[in-house]
Amino acid sequence: MRHTIMALFPAFAEVECDKVDDSTKELDWLNNKSFQTGDALSLHSRFLERNSERLNEKESSVGREVSTEEEQKEEGNVPSKRKKKKSEKKRKKKKKHKKKSGRYSSSGGSDSETVYPSDLKREEEGSRPQAAPLSSRFSWLDDLQSPTEQPFCVDRKADTANWTYKSLYRGDVARYKRKGSSSLGLDPLKQGVSWEESESNKRHKGGDKKKAADRYFSTVSRQLLRSEPPVPTLPTIPDCSDAISPTSFLPLGDNEDNKEEETGVRVQTSSANPLGVYDSSTALWLQGKGQQVQTEPQKQDTPTEKAGRTEEFNRRLREQPADTQLWVQFIRYQDELTATVFGMEEEQQGKDPSERCKSSHRAVLEKKLSIAERAVATNPSCVALQLERLRICQELWEPSLLTKEWKKLVFIHPNSAPLWREYLLFTQSYFSNFTVSKVNSAYGKCLSTLSAVRDGSMVSHPALPGIEEDMLDIFTQQCHFLRQSGHSEKAISLFQAMIDFTFYKPDSVRELSTKQQVEFFEPFWDSGEARVGELGARGWKAWMLQQERGGWLQPSAEEEEDEEEDEEEVKDRSQPRHTIWLDVESSREAAHWLPWRPDKSKGQSEEDCEDPDRQVLFDDIGPSLICLSTPELQLRLLLHFLSFLGLPIDRVLSATPCQPGLLLENLSFLTQGNDLRRPLTSHDLPDLGINSVGHMTTLQGTRKFAGLGKQGETFVTNVLNMLQPVLPAPHRAALSLSWMQYEKFKVLHCLHGSNKKRLRSQGKRSKRVSKQLLKEPDNRSSLVLWREYAHLEWLLGNLDEARKVFSTATVMGGAKGLKSPSLCELYLLWAQLEVEDGAGVQAGGITAVTVSPAVCVLTRLAEGTCPSSSSSSQAPSPVSILKARKSYEQALTAGLSALDPNLHNPQACRKGQDDLPRLRALVGCYALFQYLTMGIQAANAIYSQARETMEALHQKLILNKQLNSNEEANLASTSHTSSLHVNRLASECEALAVQQAALLRYHNSISVFPLATLRETLTSSLSTWPSSAPLWSIYVQVENRYHSAGRARRFFHSVTRNNSSVVPRLFAIFAEQQRKQLVDAALRSGFHDAALPILPENGLSNRVRGLFERTISTETCSHCPLLWRMYMHFLLSDGQVDKAKGIFYKALQNIPWAKGLYMDGVQLFPEHLQEFVDLMTEKELRLRLPLEELDILLED
Repeated sequence: MRHTIMALFPAFAEVECDKVDDSTKELDWLNNKSFQTGDALSLHSRFLERNSERLNEKESSVGREVSTEEEQKEEGNVPSKRKKKKSEKKRKKKKKHKKKSGRYSSSGGSDSETVYPSDLKREEEGSRPQAAPLSSRFSWLDDLQSPTEQPFCVDRKADTANWTYKSLYRGDVARYKRKGSSSLGLDPLKQGVSWEESESNKRHKGGDKKKAADRYFSTVSRQLLRSEPPVPTLPTIPDCSDAISPTSFLPLGDNEDNKEEETGVRVQTSSANPLGVYDSSTALWLQGKGQQVQTEPQKQDTPTEKAGRTEEFNRRLREQPADTQLWVQFIRYQDELTATVFGMEEEQQGKDPSERCKSSHRAVLEKKLSIAERAVATNPSCVALQLERLRICQELWEPSLLTKEWKKLVFIHPNSAPLWREYLLFTQSYFSNFTVSKVNSAYGKCLSTLSAVRDGSMVSHPALPGIEEDMLDIFTQQCHFLRQSGHSEKAISLFQAMIDFTFYKPDSVRELSTKQQVEFFEPFWDSGEARVGELGARGWKAWMLQQERGGWLQPSAEEEEDEEEDEEEVKDRSQPRHTIWLDVESSREAAHWLPWRPDKSKGQSEEDCEDPDRQVLFDDIGPSLICLSTPELQLRLLLHFLSFLGLPIDRVLSATPCQPGLLLENLSFLTQGNDLRRPLTSHDLPDLGINSVGHMTTLQGTRKFAGLGKQGETFVTNVLNMLQPVLPAPHRAALSLSWMQYEKFKVLHCLHGSNKKRLRSQGKRSKRVSKQLLKEPDNRSSLVLWREYAHLEWLLGNLDEARKVFSTATVMGGAKGLKSPSLCELYLLWAQLEVEDGAGVQAGGITAVTVSPAVCVLTRLAEGTCPSSSSSSQAPSPVSILKARKSYEQALTAGLSALDPNLHNPQACRKGQDDLPRLRALVGCYALFQYLTMGIQAANAIYSQARETMEALHQKLILNKQLNSNEEANLASTSHTSSLHVNRLASECEALAVQQAALLRYHNSISVFPLATLRETLTSSLSTWPSSAPLWSIYVQVENRYHSAGRARRFFHSVTRNNSSVVPRLFAIFAEQQRKQLVDAALRSGFHDAALPILPENGLSNRVRGLFERTISTETCSHCPLLWRMYMHFLLSDGQVDKAKGIFYKALQNIPWAKGLYMDGVQLFPEHLQEFVDLMTEKELRLRLPLEELDILLED
């Protein structure tokens, strides 16, 4: 008899019967060979008969149910199969659907029930006679009266504990011991079973407790935060044929669920799916088709998106392997990728989090290194990719191998000044290989190599444009490095030698190469002849001429020999040992920063020097001497030297260093502009945050005296007097202005103190020096110097004398009026001082116009007349005020319109400095005039108009300079001229922004005015000039007056996100520190009821720490001494001594050359004095007071 095999899909039963013998067909897996069609038909017919009988005899069936229940009670827990069948049938009656095939249906049509073959099979098996099973009760085998064929029981009662605990009770599981780890039926060579429990199962073995909710720091929560949020679905409007009938609800169902419901209802029948019982994927498979690709873009999770970006990078790099910027972006992208990939794998068990962090960081470094090496192999001549590779290797390679690679790189590219800067920074900041002598020799090697390239001695590499500017910048950086490491004598000797080598060079050696000129210069340096700044110095040129004539006799030094009386260095022996060491070290630094020279008139020799480090040998400075060919660079050298000595200089002519963060080390950089007595003029001399020579102390230490002391002041005077005759007239004016501002700076320093006697003596000395400068023939008609002298008199309190000086200077200016920038600057300062003096000024009021001396001064400027000191108090007429306003408006319009052609004229700066655009004084006078006569809104409009025009021109010039950089590379003078124009215009724009902010803040302090205007001005200015310290100082002062810090924090974040400068980050930290001090002061006060409700700030310490950590993690800010020293002091003030000590050692890894850091360490951690001094000795930092000498001083 042939048995018919039942198909798994009834619709294809007939097809399967025809093809059952063909076992090779692909539909063979659909056959259910364990079930026969004939049995199914007989069971189904029998089931239908019983169903009809049951419908006719309902009462009897009810009676049978009752009897069955009674039998159940009698027999115990034996389950009733009939009851089970009836309950199943009752459930089946509720499910109605179409019949699957005609031969399985009765005349009832659609009313028949669904027939499942498994139910029929079970029913037939139940009707067959079976052996009497063992009792359903559990019983011991020994208790059985007779043996049975099936010695086991079937427990059909559900155990709820299995649903609760998801496993069997451990007492029901037989205990056993496994012999070996093999398993029957497995190939031991290829297969195996691990019988060890995982760590997670061991940890959660007692799984009877509910799992606690995941905290915010758990792995699951972090993954959820990293994943992108789902796109919110908008409520869909149901399709309605009647548009008028309103809907009573908005359906908010998920789109995918709706689609599934729609597909489940509207299934289309076809030849492959005649009954519509298959889903779409099965129907397509039966037709031999693949599943259709979904057209809707599925939202990818974060790792998938990262993988997509990586694939995009790889594709673009294959297509554009020469795109170096793309390589660098791909290398930097690995850090962003790591945050996702390693974040997802943080659930590594059995590892400490710090170990996981270290392993992941090293893995990322190795991956970045492999990418960098591939990029370098593709672009071997690209210096940027080489630098990126070495930065990555700095954390992977040994110091010796890393140093070797750096030397190899600079050997291949000896003419690249940016590469030399990076190499010097690496040598200077790599603690493992750092010593002062190594770094100083590296600077000498760099400058001598660049000099050989400049001279053409190195034929293999041509000189790049701007190489002299780069050499001068590196030379200045070397001098500051020596000063910061305590070797002030070597830095001063470098400047002395460079000035002699530049300004007093004999004509006979000018045509030689730099190396040959240095060889001729060495005999002069070793001859003992007086050098620049020393008494009787004549210069290298005069010495060479005299040597050719037979030399000259050394004059007997009968001049004044002020023997400095040795003061008692240890003034208070009761102080702690570390405090005495700090005081003596600082005082010696301030007194002995000049190199020691033997006095031959006294018969001294080099052996008489008590401290050999005070002597400077030619080998320490000879390799660093360079040649400067243009007068502009020679002037820049002089200005750098004066700034090194502490004199204010013109920032435009001196140019900012390429790495200004390395020089910041003074807290005054953050606190400038806080003088409330001078709200309009306190930003005239901005503080650069760089300590002058001789000022080496702790972070919060103060200067003991203004200036450089008696010996230092004599040195500065000698330098300036010696250089004046050899400079052209414009350069002499720049030096005289710097000298005059230096005298004013010393008076301001005394004003901040409380010693009136010192102020009077300093005032007399400064006035004497200023009058001597004004007596010079070139300076008698200099309005700039007369302005500074009048300001000096005003600061000393001589207001009448200052007004006379102003009036005298205006007469010298003649009738130029608004066309003279110097005259406008003089009038502006006069008017600002009058406003600050506040002689009856009520800003913006009509009555103020008739009594304000400032209005009279500004009106006379517009008229072109010269006001006298007595007439400045006379009220101008309304007509003259109107005429003055018209004159100002016409002058400003003409100046702005003439600004663009002048900037594009390359011949402009060859006529002199005065032809450069200088409109800030004119704009300041006009704005102040409008403020005093019309109000703050009119003044603000003037500033906004001028700034908008000038800043637009500045951006245009920057773009043009970038586009034409290749063309200008051929003309060094043209390039220097254009850069000078751009720097001058940038300085003018920044000065206007500072003037506008200062005026708005002044008006806000004396009258009611909305703060929104001041905030908007500051934010727009700082967005354009993010490195302006005066603007940031005003911004911090304004925002700290109000407790709401959210706006300021968001603005700081927006600026620092797009700018790599350290200045905005320092001010962001400083603002939070000031806020914390305010909160702490309020909490320490006894009036808690008044302070606490308005101080809801929490976590300020953590916020400040976070700002510090983010700042020191950036590449450009990690080498800023001021940043590290502030961080260390903050942690100690917050009581975190151990963390502060850790930051100190971390700072040593980044700024090992900063002697001030070691002095801060001695002050904050005095128990480690011996360790820090030994470390300074090991790294060859200048140590002026060894501890052995300190012990001797204390014993005496």
